Amino acid sequence: MMRFFLLFLCLTWLANAPPAHAGVADALRRAAEKGDISAQNTLGVMHYLGRGGVLQDFQESIKWFRRAADKGNAAAQSNLGVMYLRGEGVAKDLQEAVKWLKLAAGQENATAQANLGMLHLRGEGVKQDFKEAVHWFRRSAGQGNPAAQAKLGDMALRGQGMPKDIVTAHFWFNLAASKGNKAALRMRDALTAKMTPEQITRAQEMAKNWKPTPGKATPKPSSPWRKPDIPAEQAI
Repeated sequence: MMRFFLLFLCLTWLANAPPAHAGVADALRRAAEKGDISAQNTLGVMHYLGRGGVLQDFQESIKWFRRAADKGNAAAQSNLGVMYLRGEGVAKDLQEAVKWLKLAAGQENATAQANLGMLHLRGEGVKQDFKEAVHWFRRSAGQGNPAAQAKLGDMALRGQGMPKDIVTAHFWFNLAASKGNKAALRMRDALTAKMTPEQITRAQEMAKNWKPTPGKATPKPSSPWRKPDIPAEQAI
């Protein structure tokens, strides 16, 4: 079963907002009703999680994400796309999901790019295409997304969409591991035991010289295939 990361554009403290701060939801709703795009997306997040003084309500979440997405908010477009992928608050619709993810990815939304990579990797909603998957993973990884970096390491190791190369695989696993990706850390260490000193040096030099390519917003994501328990303070 496929799992995708839902991007949240809101403050982390909303996840544990006490009842005393219930007025925050009312203030956000007033702003959202007046057309504040950020407030609309944040309300969508709050209703999705059932935090910050509101009840969990996927349909309400969809409503606010759609309002912001229609106005071009990349975070809301990404969130809306993932909800269509999951069938949460709306009938599951892969084509609609792809549409919204592409719009967000075109605005350099790293989460949407990683999710598009996964769709192309698995052939869900689009034709299976390893090269296209690598394309989207690279764009996401270039912004520092550790999950996308880990997937590139796996694809380099398997020779999917790119030449099979243990050095390149180590490089991507190393980058992801440095950001706390535990699966990438295990893969990097396993590869290290199979590599020559020269190969290890090359891979480490690649990682040392790597620099992110910021999009319109720099990510601080978890895995794009894990549903988070709380909203992340990020703007991708």
